[in-house]
Amino acid sequence: MLLLLAWRNLWRQKRRTLLTASALALALLLSLLTRSLQEGTYDSNIDNAARLSTGLIQIQHPEFQQSHSIDHLLPGSAPFIAPALALDQVTMVLPRLEAFALAAGEHASKGILVMGVPPLREDRYSGLASRVVEGAYLAPEQVLLGEGLARHLELSVGDEVALYGQGYRGQTAAGLFQVAGIIRFAMPGFDSSLAYLPLASAQRLFGAGDQISSWLIHPTDLKALPELMTQLSSLYPDQRVLDWQTLSPEMAQQIQMDRAGGQFMIFLLYGVVGFGLFATLMMMTLERRREFAVMMATGMTRLRLVALVLIESLLIGALGIMMGLTVALPLIVWFTRHPIRLSGDAARMMLELGWEPTMPMVLSAQLVGDQIAIILLLLLLCLIYPITRILRLKLVNALKGGDDAD
Repeated sequence: MLLLLAWRNLWRQKRRTLLTASALALALLLSLLTRSLQEGTYDSNIDNAARLSTGLIQIQHPEFQQSHSIDHLLPGSAPFIAPALALDQVTMVLPRLEAFALAAGEHASKGILVMGVPPLREDRYSGLASRVVEGAYLAPEQVLLGEGLARHLELSVGDEVALYGQGYRGQTAAGLFQVAGIIRFAMPGFDSSLAYLPLASAQRLFGAGDQISSWLIHPTDLKALPELMTQLSSLYPDQRVLDWQTLSPEMAQQIQMDRAGGQFMIFLLYGVVGFGLFATLMMMTLERRREFAVMMATGMTRLRLVALVLIESLLIGALGIMMGLTVALPLIVWFTRHPIRLSGDAARMMLELGWEPTMPMVLSAQLVGDQIAIILLLLLLCLIYPITRILRLKLVNALKGGDDAD
């Protein structure tokens, strides 16, 4: 009976009901679009940055994260990584050998990071070949130099660069390599201090045998990361399994700060909508004082009256949520499959980073559920004062049209 009565009461004031539901729908629409775009952009940036540098997950020697020493290596053999590759959430594994060396040209020298990678697999993972601006991609016994580093060493394609350093277990690492190509990175730190060697060449240079610094593990998607970390930790208890947040704490902090800023703006939006919703619910209560008094005089208890108002408000909320989802979900699904493409300076900057100039969206049940929960919580908060007025309703005064509360 209460549900039927509440439904009929809503449509006694159709305009007010539709305006209130529309305000909730608009808030839900804007919040879902904003959060979907925000989280989609984060996922894309994390994936792009990870492919270029640390990967999403790394398996390392327990001491390598702190020491970055060439002495703390892992087996680079297929049997070692086979258990990880067999997991359903793993799409790719990639070995890398990292070591520091002194790069010397004819007129200058500089300390750099040497990255030993399997050329074809590295290109499939990070698109390294697309960053070559002069010369060719990696070939045996050749090296790729960052553009800033090549400029500092005064080297060009076809020149030779000498690499000196400490090899595995104190060996002397020294080699002469021809510059196959020049690569360009948008980040100055990469561009001026990084060189790539084929993995086999790097292992010979540093006397590492078939060992490597780390195995990069790429999951099916970011949602699979926590479960995959747990599985890998159990498969490799003697090694250290690290995720991108540990490997790139600065990026993780930047994302957290940006996410907090976006959520603050959404809460401001909900605050504005909340004031309007509160005013509407308060008006509904004050306008119906006499009606409530008559209902109480004919036998309805205060608690049932409160339940009636609560049901009416929840019906408005449900109507607003359905309207919002009806518009938001098709839009998000569309933009998930057809991301917004950037143009102008923004697109140029992203292309320089080697990223696709798009703004992808992501759709998840948790994201939708969180926004619906916020709408319902906002609705319940706005009901506190109207319900208090009903509980304090003075029957005689309300029937006479006077002040109804103490």
